[in-house]
Amino acid sequence: MKTIYKFVAAFVLIAMICSPWLAVNAQTNKPVPQLGKNSLKEVIAAMTLQEKSKLVVGMGFKMPGMPPPAKGEKPKSVDIGGFKLPPSDPEAYEVSEKVPGAAGRTHAIARLGIPSITVSDGPAGLRIEPKRPNDPNTYYATAFPVATLLASTWDTALVKKVGVAFGNEIREYGVDIILGPALNIHRNPLGGRNFEYYSEDPLLAGSMTAAIVNGIQSNGVGTSIKHYAANNQETNRNSINTIVSERAMREIYLKGFSIAVKKSQPWTVMSSYNKVNGTYTSERRDLQTTILKDEWRFKGLVMTDWFGGHDAVAQMNAGNDLLMPGNPDQSEAIVAAVKNGTLSMAQLDVNVERILQIILKSPTFKGYKYSDKPDLAGHAKVARMAAAQGMILLKNEGDALPLAAGKKVALFGNTSYNIIAGGTGSGDVNKAYTISLLQGLTNAGYKVQEQSSNNYQSYITDFRAKHPKPANFFIPAPPIPEMNVDYIVSKEADGADAAIITIGRNAGEGADRKLENDYYLSDAEKGLINGVANAFHAKGKKVVVILNIGGVVDVTSWRDSVDGILLAWQPGLEAGNAIADVVSGKVDPSGKLATTFPVDYKDVSSANNFPGKEFPMPDGQKPNMMMGRPSEVTYEEGIYVGYRYFDAFKVKPAYEFGYGLSYTKFKLSDINISSPSFKGSITVKVTVKNTGSIAGKEVVQLYLGAPSQNIDKPEDELKAFAKTNLLAPGQSQFLVFTLHASDLASFYTGRSAWIADAGEYKVKVGTSSRDIAKTVSFTLAKPIVTEKTHNVLTPQVAINELKSK
Repeated sequence: MKTIYKFVAAFVLIAMICSPWLAVNAQTNKPVPQLGKNSLKEVIAAMTLQEKSKLVVGMGFKMPGMPPPAKGEKPKSVDIGGFKLPPSDPEAYEVSEKVPGAAGRTHAIARLGIPSITVSDGPAGLRIEPKRPNDPNTYYATAFPVATLLASTWDTALVKKVGVAFGNEIREYGVDIILGPALNIHRNPLGGRNFEYYSEDPLLAGSMTAAIVNGIQSNGVGTSIKHYAANNQETNRNSINTIVSERAMREIYLKGFSIAVKKSQPWTVMSSYNKVNGTYTSERRDLQTTILKDEWRFKGLVMTDWFGGHDAVAQMNAGNDLLMPGNPDQSEAIVAAVKNGTLSMAQLDVNVERILQIILKSPTFKGYKYSDKPDLAGHAKVARMAAAQGMILLKNEGDALPLAAGKKVALFGNTSYNIIAGGTGSGDVNKAYTISLLQGLTNAGYKVQEQSSNNYQSYITDFRAKHPKPANFFIPAPPIPEMNVDYIVSKEADGADAAIITIGRNAGEGADRKLENDYYLSDAEKGLINGVANAFHAKGKKVVVILNIGGVVDVTSWRDSVDGILLAWQPGLEAGNAIADVVSGKVDPSGKLATTFPVDYKDVSSANNFPGKEFPMPDGQKPNMMMGRPSEVTYEEGIYVGYRYFDAFKVKPAYEFGYGLSYTKFKLSDINISSPSFKGSITVKVTVKNTGSIAGKEVVQLYLGAPSQNIDKPEDELKAFAKTNLLAPGQSQFLVFTLHASDLASFYTGRSAWIADAGEYKVKVGTSSRDIAKTVSFTLAKPIVTEKTHNVLTPQVAINELKSK
């Protein structure tokens, strides 16, 4: 009996050690709390330390193309360009993926009713695998227009519609959270991921983010606005130390996030890779908790970017609730930290609670039966409409556009036949098709010259066969050198009514753009433009350039050679049809620049300090793809980014912020202010009239110049904007803008406060930052402290910031 007794006692002891909850359950004889049925406090109290440590750490990352570990073996680290990718949790391979191709998953805790939720890449469309083993069905997603194009619509209602369509695909494909949108500032034209970001202006960026988030989340799925914060380059992105003043952070780089959080409450915020003033953003409590959760009242969770940060315990203490994609070492470090006192259980519980709150909202927790059949055809129509609305007519001499249907067109440039729907890396989308410009023009009834068309298509097919696309999704396909067309251009000028040349650019995650043969056109491209222009102008025929680009390029070296320039950005899968809609006049171009085009790159305020300086590698170490080199960048331009710099320092741009032509004309009139003095708020009224001959839309922009006797300030800042309805010729629309005290305020670092200074404020109403119809003024009698903040984000070194005075 003693032997049996000892055996039973040993068994019970082992069971208690391996599963503490069993012991608790046996002692209390109470059912285990269940998520959704019991309070979060009860569920968290029932969790073991190990369970908590797994919930705050993702399940891991299954590297595409890598075979799973052999049965009984643990996953191993993977070498990617010298970077050791941490091993995933064995569950990543043992538990089948709900959505193949998704970016990551959280751990399930079945005994407490906590499911695993799925997150997926996709600032411009859901990124999942389109084909699955032993499955004849396809799972393509819509490639929507890139963020910069959406911002160029200046139409938050339209962007919300895009979000509604986008969110439906997320929901119907079984994903819980999309890893987007992204809203970092266009600090420099060479930023490799600028296409994923909206604008150089935080109001426009934040407003567009809020609009698409509200649209996506109306489907009951979540978003993750990113990359928080000051993530404005790809060079050395995992090691770069961004040295920036608190004022520049709050007025430029955090402002858009603040607007998005307050107007849309995204489910999650993604912390960025970089350091800010010496500390990784994911490890800064002042960023992740003090500002985001305390000052802005953010209700969701914060997750890291994939493999972001350095110290799991520091991230937990900062309030970075979820570490993605996660690895077992992080969970072990968290358990050890709680035991040794460097991480409190109370802080860990706060992180866990925020994750559980989001899981409770998820389609997976609610048992939604997704169809795997979203309305792709309907969403393609939304994408086409949005793309056309965001295209910008930069030049239109002699009414080169619109081009009447049925005209014969000679189509030049590789990208006319190989159009770029969107950028590379995690911002790419696996789509069923992309409509080329050739297809779009043909669909619209144009007759494309056959010889040049056939020659280009053969040339491109041959180049692709010899230069296959790299397997690594960080590396884009090599650009195709422009074909020499000297031998056919004269003949095409004889037979065609007009010429269209498309110039293409692509970029994406992992690398910034270059000046030569990227920002500046290549010699072959300039030769193509000049050759075609000379041949067609000699015959009295027009030449139009289409810019199919993700970021700003030089235009001054060649724009005088052509009659029209249409900035199409990267328009998504319906690219060719959307461009044809504008070229034909079916859609009047109403897009406006959300980012400035300089006369030359050297005119950009950050040109001298982008992408920063590199330091020697530590002894015995070599740079790798993920971490790059030790480096730092100092934001010496301070608050003078984009038009704030160009306008304050009287630097003439090629095309200013807010600029864009139309096929019709508009007049702004009856611009009035409600009072000559500010008392709580003030309204500005304006009437917009279509004085042209065709229907169109106009964007009205309100800029404010504030008194600057106490601190340096920009000459003007965008404070409000609105896009009219489609106005018929002769039709007018009445618009009203309201300014509040917070719109007048600037950030005073020494006082840790937003303050509206006493004095005269100039309200400038117009259709671009430099096309102002009228300026009206009001005064503020006494300064107003609109918000008190915390003293945070202090730089560790002095910054010699740019001043306008």
